[in-house]
Amino acid sequence: MIMQNTSNSRSNQTPLPSGGEGGGLARIDKWLWSARIFKTRTIAADACKNGRIAVNGTNVKPSRMVKVGDEVSVRKPPVTYSFRILKTIEQRVGAKLLPEIYENITPQDQYDLLEMNRIGGFVGRARGTGRPTKKDRRQMDAFVGPAMEDFGGFDFDSWDETDYNDEE
Repeated sequence: MIMQNTSNSRSNQTPLPSGGEGGGLARIDKWLWSARIFKTRTIAADACKNGRIAVNGTNVKPSRMVKVGDEVSVRKPPVTYSFRILKTIEQRVGAKLLPEIYENITPQDQYDLLEMNRIGGFVGRARGTGRPTKKDRRQMDAFVGPAMEDFGGFDFDSWDETDYNDEE
């Protein structure tokens, strides 16, 4: 007799996996992935190996076990995010359940740094317009060109490089 699974996995999602209740332990790379801090577990493990993850102020390996109450620091340049673990889980949960998993204790100055980095970038062109087209380049040359023609009374057309050569 073949049994078919007729339940819809999304509608029957349990609030938290059974292993996450109480004061259990979880691997840091699995916890980072299941808490949706990193998109994949591989990226979380690589971040641990590269020294971007610290638990209670100490850089850790991906296999480090974490418990409830630990403080996790995640460096995603230019910001260092900080989280306090409320539940240890090793299975990914829905985004609506994240407030039960961790508490975000990132200082406000880190968010200010992120905002300054966002607005401090190149501001010469509108976002999403990309590189200048040929038409844009011609318009810029037409705008700048007349101003450069009379620059200091120097005649660019008659300039000869051999006249200013120091090797005589």
